[in-house]
Amino acid sequence: MNQLQGVNELQPVGGTGRRRGWAGIVSRTIALTVGVGLAFTTAVACADESTAGGEVTLLTHESFELPESVIDGFRQETGLTLKIVRSGDAGQLASTVSLTPGAPKGDAVYGIDNTFASRPIQAGALESYESPLAAGGAAEYAVPGAADQLTAVDRGDVCLNIDNTWYESRSLTPPASFRDLTKPEYASQTVLTDPATSSPGTAFLLTTVGALGDGWQDYWKQVVGGGATIVSGWEVAYNQLFSAGEGKGDKPIVLSYASSPAATPGTSALLDSCFPQVEYIGVLKGTRNSTGARKLVDYMLSPAVQSALPESMYVYPVQRDVALPEGWPARAAVPAWMSSMPPATIAENRESWLDQWRAAVGR
Repeated sequence: MNQLQGVNELQPVGGTGRRRGWAGIVSRTIALTVGVGLAFTTAVACADESTAGGEVTLLTHESFELPESVIDGFRQETGLTLKIVRSGDAGQLASTVSLTPGAPKGDAVYGIDNTFASRPIQAGALESYESPLAAGGAAEYAVPGAADQLTAVDRGDVCLNIDNTWYESRSLTPPASFRDLTKPEYASQTVLTDPATSSPGTAFLLTTVGALGDGWQDYWKQVVGGGATIVSGWEVAYNQLFSAGEGKGDKPIVLSYASSPAATPGTSALLDSCFPQVEYIGVLKGTRNSTGARKLVDYMLSPAVQSALPESMYVYPVQRDVALPEGWPARAAVPAWMSSMPPATIAENRESWLDQWRAAVGR
């Protein structure tokens, strides 16, 4: 079949929503890090739902961050303690969940996005649950045919980011399009993420497939041949190698999100390189605390969590009428056009596209 069958190129984006907001970008508070480390030690066993003052174990990706007060709000509201277990990037998280259907390592999972949603669904790793709060906006982002499997929490757009300050300090011109990465001078300045393990990496691969058609493999050959660096996940790419990230690396071009510049002054997003991303939460099949997990799904759609998402994880909330931080939409630009394709098309073609990608980049 034609690789682009079922692909809708450059679909317009409406509303004020943004991509999976770049989960947990640069602004990490020391208090939050210490609080999570002390309060939520790694856990595997699930609590029995009948136990008063029990706990709910949430499996999530390494970029998950919420204010400690919001996390504690779950305990205050439900009487249950939230225990957080991180498991790599969204791709690794999806694999972990998909390999343990019926014998989960937690009660709920958050952070699997639309590029990986098909894996746990097809593996039968999720318990059916439709939150009554989803009618407030989350239902609009449901996975087609699986609305009861995963509940949308946030959305945003994966895009290339540019460290404009780096270019200005050297009197150099930054790339104007993702297509410019085929030029060696830009390719060697770029750090991307592996689509096999990283949800942003998958999203950018899908951008090239959707926007370039049959030429997408040649694009990747040129980008990697020109010296682009590919790493396993967003945390390494942005916080270690990106010149404007926490680690002050030597790469002024990185794969991140359209909202990332809101937290990193002097940077901007290449808005022709974007792919829409939605992050979900689901109840894990086999959990002994199904009731607690469902309460957590509801809580993630509550005003407390939804209003905290933009500043804590730089994502747009999915619930309607949630106030955004002052000036945030202007700093976290929403792409007018994006490459897009339905989850079914991604699921049908993922493995073949990954095989072709590996062949193109020599991995």
